[in-house]
Amino acid sequence: MKPGIHPAYGPVVFRDRAAGFAFLTRSTMTSDRTVEWEDGNTYPVVDVEISSASHPFYTGTARVLDTAGRVERFERRYRRHEAR
Repeated sequence: MKPGIHPAYGPVVFRDRAAGFAFLTRSTMTSDRTVEWEDGNTYPVVDVEISSASHPFYTGTARVLDTAGRVERFERRYRRHEAR
């Protein structure tokens, strides 16, 4: 890598406020706010709206739409009359 052209890459805490979930990882994102992590060190913290702890797909609370029933209802309503 060329020196001086890449952003700083370091430890950052991402926090999902809705789920009360946080994880420490490495990123180029920065923040003025900090948080003290479990290991006693202080890291920048970035608040996110959705994470794997609160997303319906990952938590198993996603709703499944009844597409077969909708298609059948559409065909019944708008099918062509075959007796013409």
